[in-house]
Amino acid sequence: MNRVLPIRLLSAAPSMLLSVLALHPVTLVAAGAPDAAIRIGPGPQLFIDDYLVSDQSFLTRTVNRPAKLPDPVITGGAGGDDNFQPYVAVLRDPDTGRFRVWYATPVSEVQSHLACMDSNDGIHWIRPHRVLADPQKIRFGVSVLDRGKAFVPADQRYAYAFHEGDGMKIAVSADGLQWRMLTPKTVWPHNHDIDSIHWDPIRKQYIAIGSVVLARDRWGGKRRIPFETASHDLLHWEENWPIIEPKIGAPIEQGETQFYAMAGVLARGDLLIGLVKVLRDDLNATPGKTAAEMGDLNRKAAGLGYTVLAWTRDGRHWQRDDQPFLVNDPDPARWDHAMAWGDDQLVVGDQTYVYYGGYKRGHKVARFDERQIGLAIMPRDRYVAREADLNPGRLVTKPLLLEGASLTVNAQVVGRLRVRLLDVNSQPLTGFDWCDLTGDAPAIPVPWTRPLTSLSGQAVRLEFELTDARLFGFDVL
Repeated sequence: MNRVLPIRLLSAAPSMLLSVLALHPVTLVAAGAPDAAIRIGPGPQLFIDDYLVSDQSFLTRTVNRPAKLPDPVITGGAGGDDNFQPYVAVLRDPDTGRFRVWYATPVSEVQSHLACMDSNDGIHWIRPHRVLADPQKIRFGVSVLDRGKAFVPADQRYAYAFHEGDGMKIAVSADGLQWRMLTPKTVWPHNHDIDSIHWDPIRKQYIAIGSVVLARDRWGGKRRIPFETASHDLLHWEENWPIIEPKIGAPIEQGETQFYAMAGVLARGDLLIGLVKVLRDDLNATPGKTAAEMGDLNRKAAGLGYTVLAWTRDGRHWQRDDQPFLVNDPDPARWDHAMAWGDDQLVVGDQTYVYYGGYKRGHKVARFDERQIGLAIMPRDRYVAREADLNPGRLVTKPLLLEGASLTVNAQVVGRLRVRLLDVNSQPLTGFDWCDLTGDAPAIPVPWTRPLTSLSGQAVRLEFELTDARLFGFDVL
């Protein structure tokens, strides 16, 4: 847990301060620091990091884990949906509201086909699945973009990235069912077999994230590391750069901690939020069992995996959590006991759907049968909470320019939550005094007596006070 403590704690006795720092990693911020105003337009503003925070006290930063559905929504094995990998793409047609999923079915251990199903709710799929014709030989990868019905040329509305040979390749389609190669050549060469593509609406560019096997002396060998690159046409890509690396010496990352891949990138406000697959390939998913007993004669029953959040505000430099966002189930009998690897996320009304790959027994065990796709659901944009217990907590933002008429707050209130506006000198503003908010919703309206438009061009601060409540963010409308 990270706590952001006001800098006035520096006046405390040194022994007391050292005790606090030893128990809780902190970021010290000055309540009166002269920050430049941050322009806030429409869209969710999330307290996933401290970017918007000037001062806070008696609040705990908590990663909010979505609730998993008990059973997989797409199954492995030829008797089911024949899912083969933890890679999945789910899109929703903006006109019909209908969902479509693409996933991999096996040809061999190192080759796959692309399969497809439709759904009315993103949970229950219309079976049987369709296996689509390969645009070219496919090793691994299921990353699909819908560029919209107005995209020109229309026969390239959908784009599909996969790995084959020496790197990432791109296919295109008018309907997401019949694919052809954009070019037969590799568009981004790299040395491992996982790729995903995403549209960054903030910078109006495509980004690709791929897994690269990299050796570093300080890691004690080779590790899988996500790299990123960017493009404006899917054909020409920038020189790639690493975005996620192990924190050597961190207690949570002892042993062979690898970052198997990152995908599921979703734009929320001025953030891109992604899902990082963490792999501990040195751990046995089922202790005490031999490889033969696990049905794999070629290696031990290895590998435990979970998912952490990563985010960026500039599209290039990523931060990540240490605390898991999706956790593999501790029960050895469960279908996602060994792995819970997030791979795609989708906003559906007031909820966020997170699709993930689950393995029962290990990284390479029964790969044709036990790799399945699950779904975890949370209220929209509730990745990280600033949480208060029975002691009142307080959060004050940096100076903001609020470009809109009204404000909503994403919160879960059991006790009390109230909000007001201050000027840059932390003095209350007339007409924007304390408003008490109640309920549990991603968009609780703030009923101030004045519209925010009356503050056009004026920098202000938001101040929140909460008791027995969780604050996730706010939105300007």
